[in-house]
Amino acid sequence: MGKVKIITDSNSGITQEQGRELGIEVIPMPFFIDGEPFFEDISMSQDDFYRALTDDRVNVSTSQPSPETVMNLWEKALDGYDEIVHIPMSSGISSSYATAAMLADEDGFEGRVFVVDNQRISVTQRRSVLQAKELADRGFSAREIHDILLRDKFQSSIYIMVDTLKYLRKGGRLTPAVAAIGTVLRIKPVLQIQGEKLDSYAKVKTLKQAKTVMAKAVAGDMEKRFSEEGYMHIDIAHTQNLEEAEQFRKELDEAFPGRDIYIDNLSLSVSCHIGPGSLAVALSNVPAELRP
Repeated sequence: MGKVKIITDSNSGITQEQGRELGIEVIPMPFFIDGEPFFEDISMSQDDFYRALTDDRVNVSTSQPSPETVMNLWEKALDGYDEIVHIPMSSGISSSYATAAMLADEDGFEGRVFVVDNQRISVTQRRSVLQAKELADRGFSAREIHDILLRDKFQSSIYIMVDTLKYLRKGGRLTPAVAAIGTVLRIKPVLQIQGEKLDSYAKVKTLKQAKTVMAKAVAGDMEKRFSEEGYMHIDIAHTQNLEEAEQFRKELDEAFPGRDIYIDNLSLSVSCHIGPGSLAVALSNVPAELRP
């Protein structure tokens, strides 16, 4: 049975240190501050990033890893492994998947590198990566792992409360007029990711209302979308909002007892577009192959 290496990017929330402990390779996602490149979890901390992001005099943008970075990592991994499962962030939000999929057809990688677009980001992507590692440890091939994750690609959902419309406007996802009206009315939009797209879900005015809306959305998904609710993870992500995230976990623990709810920082590549103060809840399935 061939050895399978699992590779992902820092959008998964898996840090470099955690990756080393888990035996998972994590590609740091690049971003630019006034044209100067930085790498998530390597050359800039979360706190320094948010200081730059909230300074209107500073231009912050995101990018994808260079093809050379990806190919060099694959070549190094294939020195010690027979196959690779590469899990980038969702193609609906980044072009990282398209680039990696194209590179996987190059000589030396074809049939050995399997790139998975299972439409995950942040904590849902993290769950997929950990599941891929467990499947590899159980002896599944790279192709089998790829097919399992792709089969279950729509078995997840994310609801995100955005504290301000400012960064959606700056990223071109809202017109200035809509953003201005929303700011005056103090609207906190709740967005959703069902598959590959980020869409509007609800509009509220307080964090309490947002948490109520998101908890009801999770309950609705459990009842209507995901028939095997006993095999769904519930996780929380946030941007510089740990205190509220921990409080939200307590509330979700009461509503959905017996869950091991994980809290993580939302990746900087996504945070760039929604800003600090956000709060998200996510559902992701356990593949049938990993159930008791």
